Amino acid sequence: MIVDTHVHLTDNKFEDVDLIVKNYLEAGVEFVVNAGYDLPSSIGGKILAEKYESVYFAAGIHPSDSLTIKPNDYDVIEKLLTHKKAVALGEIGLDYHYDDKDISIQKKVFLEQAEIAYSHKLPIIIHSRDCTEDMLNIIKTNKKLFEGSVMHCYSGSVETAKILLGLGLYISFSGTATFKNCRKLDEVAKIIPSDRILCETDCPYLSPEPYRGRINEPKNVVLVLEKLAYYRNEKIEELAKNIKQNALNLFKKIGK
Repeated sequence: MIVDTHVHLTDNKFEDVDLIVKNYLEAGVEFVVNAGYDLPSSIGGKILAEKYESVYFAAGIHPSDSLTIKPNDYDVIEKLLTHKKAVALGEIGLDYHYDDKDISIQKKVFLEQAEIAYSHKLPIIIHSRDCTEDMLNIIKTNKKLFEGSVMHCYSGSVETAKILLGLGLYISFSGTATFKNCRKLDEVAKIIPSDRILCETDCPYLSPEPYRGRINEPKNVVLVLEKLAYYRNEKIEELAKNIKQNALNLFKKIGK
């Protein structure tokens, strides 16, 4: 009944994907969504989805790759999205963390891909880092493109979460929800409606406590789930059931 809605199994930190899949299935994780961030990882996600029954995938180009995007890259993404196990477009968005960012190009590429997702009737997996005001403005201005999408690895405020919920988005929590220096996320977790909450590992990154600093795996999503249930004063089984249903509602092609 447990699911992990955002993984990167194509990352070269994973030397034995067969073992990683075996580990998460034994931990009770029913399925995962492999998120693309460039063409190789998006194509790799498709290959993994064809190999493993429990893997679905999303295809997209991360904001960090906006400057190097080529004219025919979108054609590749669109073809990938027609695959029966392609459940979303992503991860895409805005990332202002680094000095070499080009904000105007990031916004352009973000919106162009959002239009593609809309044309394919697929949700968007949104990456947002150090860009809250611009991100909210874009989603508000283009609400029809983003309604029914997900803000992955949420690390913002209660106030921002409420705005995103009002715009029709899901909120997904990663291992950061277990970090001792991310105390605001306990308050955010409490206010997310039971039909809008998701959890993920974002592996191989952001290992939850007590494994922080190590290579993360989908099996560790159980630890994120446990922490969210603690914050929300819910039974783990009930929260897991709701999150799985939310994942099925969001990623409508799963199981079809």
